[in-house]
Amino acid sequence: MSRPDMNRSWLAPIFAVVCLVAVVATAAATRDQWLPLLRRADESSSAKDHADHDAEDDHAHEHDAHAAASIKLSQRGLKNIGFEPLTVEPGAYDRQLTLPAIVVERPGRSQVHITAPLTGVVTRIGKVTGEAVAPGETLFELQLTHEELVAAQREFLETSSTLEVVQRELARLQSLGEGVVSGRRILEQQYEQQKLEVALSAAQQAMLLHGLSEEQIEQVRQTHRLLRNITIRAPEHGDTDECCTGFHLFTVQRLGIARGEHVAIGDELAVLADHCELYIEAQAFEDDAAEIRCACANERQVTAQPMQDSTAATRIEGLEVLYVAGQIDPESRAFKVYVRLPNEIALDKQTPDGKRFLEWAYKPGQRMRISVPVETWENQLALPKTAIVDEGAEAYVYRQNGERFEQVPVHVLHRDQNAVVIANDGALFKGDVIAGQGAYQMHLALKNAAGGGIDPHAGHNH
Repeated sequence: MSRPDMNRSWLAPIFAVVCLVAVVATAAATRDQWLPLLRRADESSSAKDHADHDAEDDHAHEHDAHAAASIKLSQRGLKNIGFEPLTVEPGAYDRQLTLPAIVVERPGRSQVHITAPLTGVVTRIGKVTGEAVAPGETLFELQLTHEELVAAQREFLETSSTLEVVQRELARLQSLGEGVVSGRRILEQQYEQQKLEVALSAAQQAMLLHGLSEEQIEQVRQTHRLLRNITIRAPEHGDTDECCTGFHLFTVQRLGIARGEHVAIGDELAVLADHCELYIEAQAFEDDAAEIRCACANERQVTAQPMQDSTAATRIEGLEVLYVAGQIDPESRAFKVYVRLPNEIALDKQTPDGKRFLEWAYKPGQRMRISVPVETWENQLALPKTAIVDEGAEAYVYRQNGERFEQVPVHVLHRDQNAVVIANDGALFKGDVIAGQGAYQMHLALKNAAGGGIDPHAGHNH
């Protein structure tokens, strides 16, 4: 090897070391510029790795949560919890004002008081308490003991008989022709006839004032016998409209006498009830007056329901507000609202001896609540109370997805006695099938499947 070649081989390593030292020195001199960039790139890479890892965790958690928020029940299980499917359908909903109420009789219409028209002794009672009575049927028979009435009848009968004698005599004299009987005698008979007719009319008016009817007075005239007994019959109905199906009947609500009892004029014998139509008397507060007035002006139909039974079968729909009371109670600051309640026969029973007993579906004193529609909301999701499960601040429904039922959180806008209105915000869509009945039992089963305890009363709508 020549000497120049040996020098070049020795210089190469030295040159590489010098270059390395120069690069290191340059990097050290400019580290304030390139070191932050390097750190930023490293942090970005680390953040990306963490984001990818978190996304994988969130997806896993979401998958686990989805699995935990749905439940699968067998057909037998669905039957055991009373499952009833409900298809979601947006529509109009009437916000209603619910008022406590009670069934009352119609003043001056529902009761008919039967009083003794004359003084006498009760000899027969035709009907018993609770028995149905048709207009014109016999209620009581009285044996008359009123002395003034006996005297009035005797005077009437004597005057009537004397008048008949005078009329026959006048007819005989007039039949003889002129010249046979003096005209003065005929004139005297005519004067006597007129005087007796006036007396007879006065006696007739006295008998009417004592309580006899024109038919009974005519009976005394025809038979020439004093009236000893009087029959008291059920009156005709005061209402001309038939307010119920079938034959319109009274019922004996109260019977206040016994056979053999002596009664005077005006004594109450019985009270007949006509419950073919009743009133619902509701209590409303002064603050509700404007809404009730608006509902009445718009002829909005009212719904009533017995207080002790909230099933759909007992709801009475299509009622109308009759009138609103014209005064407010100064202590309770409440006023009364009256609703017409057409009644119907719940039981019609006839005994072997021919007595007929009626039971009406609605009775005075029965507790009710009425719902007056005061505002209409359009495009709302109104669900039955049994479809909503409450848990703390959350509310859920259970939507059917194949064989599983998914727990769907919803936003409740309004609750009342009949339904729950939820927001139409995309949580549910038209055509979704949810659990209309059995949602609470699904909620319990879901909690048990997840291994968590649950208060047996939590979320249950009473």
